[in-house]
Amino acid sequence: MNHLQPITQNGQRVLTTAQLAESFGADTKIINRNFQRNSERYTQGKHYFSLTGEELREFKGSRQFDDSLKFTSVLYLWTEKGAWLHAKSLNTDRAWDAYEMLVDEYYRIKEKIVPLSKDQALVTVLRTTADLVESRDSIIKEQHELRKLVSQVDQKVDEQITLDHGEQRRLQKAVAAKVYELCNDPEERPKLFREIYREIKDRFAVASYKDVKRRELQSAIRYVENWIPRRVS
Repeated sequence: MNHLQPITQNGQRVLTTAQLAESFGADTKIINRNFQRNSERYTQGKHYFSLTGEELREFKGSRQFDDSLKFTSVLYLWTEKGAWLHAKSLNTDRAWDAYEMLVDEYYRIKEKIVPLSKDQALVTVLRTTADLVESRDSIIKEQHELRKLVSQVDQKVDEQITLDHGEQRRLQKAVAAKVYELCNDPEERPKLFREIYREIKDRFAVASYKDVKRRELQSAIRYVENWIPRRVS
């Protein structure tokens, strides 16, 4: 396939009908007839490009072709997928073999890789290593910031958590113990209960003793243990 003159259209390799016929060992008339009979299977821009008018004149002017193309009013350029459809229509061993060679040696333009010198390779490795270290340090920093943020969020959440049922019972028992310690009169105790619960709400700025924050439970219990009523009857 090395004898084929490379043609590029819209950024991809293509072949003229004559080049395709020569590669497949067929006549151009057969290629054209297959196209006409199965035109509904071919999509312009996908399987082929059709050049006419000024576009065709510019194309001819920029390349050297045989004289048979001088008076051509329509020029078809076949893509790799178009070549596949023609190989399928011909369905001969030579056509399929030629198609595979076209794919390997013509349509797929291999990139020329220039080996790096020892010094260039070393520089590349050093740069890559530096980039990896920088990326690692950045990730570590981001993880540290994330842990810090999570810790702050956890702390804020903990600060807002109120007493659960068991903790409410502990505070209630502390209140009862204090009231019974201060007063032996069953008729006066309700007044003390109301007073101590009212002062707990004022002291901890809550609507109910149940709304005391969990982190303040020990402070609330100590407050109750040291509480002195305004008036002891």
